[in-house]
Amino acid sequence: MQKICIIGAGPSGITAAKNLLDEGLDITVYDYGKEVGGNWVFSENTSHSSVFETTHIISSKTLSEYADFPFPADYPDYPSHWQLAKYFQSYAKHFGLYKYIEFETEVTHAELNTEGKWLVTSLKNGIEKTAVFDYLVVANGHHWKPRMPEYEGSFTGKFIHSHQVKRFADFKNERVLVIGGGNSACDVAVETSRFSQRTDLSWRKGYWIVPKFLYGEPTDVVSSRIRFLPKWLWQRLSQFSIWLKFGSWERYGLQKPTHPIGYTHPTINDELMYFIRHGKIHPKKDIKRLDGKTVHFIDGTSAEYDTIIACTGYIIAHPFFDKDFIDYSEGEVPLYLRMLHPTIKNLYFIGLFQPLGCIWPAAELQSKIMAREITGKWQRPKNIEELIKKDLKNPDYQQDKTPRHTITVDYHKFKKRLLKELASA
Repeated sequence: MQKICIIGAGPSGITAAKNLLDEGLDITVYDYGKEVGGNWVFSENTSHSSVFETTHIISSKTLSEYADFPFPADYPDYPSHWQLAKYFQSYAKHFGLYKYIEFETEVTHAELNTEGKWLVTSLKNGIEKTAVFDYLVVANGHHWKPRMPEYEGSFTGKFIHSHQVKRFADFKNERVLVIGGGNSACDVAVETSRFSQRTDLSWRKGYWIVPKFLYGEPTDVVSSRIRFLPKWLWQRLSQFSIWLKFGSWERYGLQKPTHPIGYTHPTINDELMYFIRHGKIHPKKDIKRLDGKTVHFIDGTSAEYDTIIACTGYIIAHPFFDKDFIDYSEGEVPLYLRMLHPTIKNLYFIGLFQPLGCIWPAAELQSKIMAREITGKWQRPKNIEELIKKDLKNPDYQQDKTPRHTITVDYHKFKKRLLKELASA
């Protein structure tokens, strides 16, 4: 029987495992953590987990559940991190995945041998071992290796990444500067402001802030109902709805977005604008330079801080591959259906995409395609390299050319493409 190695027991890894088992395949799952759930397993210590004590999902439960395992009926529209961890662990228990998972195991190296099989080296309790597999499934996530910004000068206070933030009472009575306009940045700004002496929020440009609810329903549910419209009209209606909710950005002291919604990942947050208008969060422009505890901004203003929290995203990293073999840390990620390598047919990436929505439902579909290919029920296109080039030239969204936007897909369109492939199996 074909032996398959899965790296990671987070949301993508466990659905990969479940769907491979559905096809009667032999799997082994390696995970660095102590429990199923990846990022969603809260830890007081800096680890693989990227959630704060107050984290809730930013896509609604309606569009975030696995098709094969719905959320509990009593879960709220936006479950908390502990509810999500419980959900993933219930999934793993229900489908009998635990006996295939080796926890507290780090994959240190993976390479192809002369026979085209995978040599996977792992480390557990100081003991290293190497096993041979026919297939390798990479599901180690892309929100675990922090990307830190660089500025002229130096800062003598605490300069940390949001990945290191766990409990917000740690910032009690501090002067805090939060860098970024994404979901983590706005959440951190809101939560630190409950304890800090002062919280400022530095933006280098304007960002779209999207409320979690419109017309009494989760915003992504409302948005999905008008997805049949041309993109330009969908964007204008979405932007108009946001304007009705918040009004003009200038009233909040924020830079106005100069791009249509979708050009960057929208930020889902109901409280940011409220806290700004209540004087709890103070908008700032981009940073020019650092000098001790003083931060100078590009508009000529300056202020002193005890802590700077950089909410500046993550680097795509696969440290178990040699860099001259596979390195997606910068530039385009050339994978068909965001999962299939153009030349290595026994390698799969599950969940290596960033939808304007939730990853897990599409990762589940990717896993079904993978399982069907391995069992001969689905065949990849022969012109896969040509299709990859076409996809890279025609993304779902024309986005800002930054490392954060190299793996973006449209949630609904991407799921539709995956379902079309499954229909042919």
